[in-house]
Amino acid sequence: MKKRQVVYKRGGNHHNSSNSPNSSYAVRAVRYAECQKNHAANVGGYAVDGCREFMPCGEEGSGGALTCAACGCHRNFHRREVEGEAAARDGSSSPTSSSNM
Repeated sequence: MKKRQVVYKRGGNHHNSSNSPNSSYAVRAVRYAECQKNHAANVGGYAVDGCREFMPCGEEGSGGALTCAACGCHRNFHRREVEGEAAARDGSSSPTSSSNM
């Protein structure tokens, strides 16, 4: 699978040159993981198809680039992982209800 790159705009400095060390843009690799489409939603259930990774049907820019070759779902149904964000989310702790007692 090809990794995609996305450009995020950071707050702060707004330089026109992308070559400067204080550039306001960062390039990060994006990967699309398992499919999360609920195929049983119309009957009130929950069932996923088991597709583990997005694989485009066609080349970048073609009509099939956003459709998964493995499961046939649109790319938006696949969990998006951005380089650097997944590690930050894994290390964070979620609030628990026991702390309010």
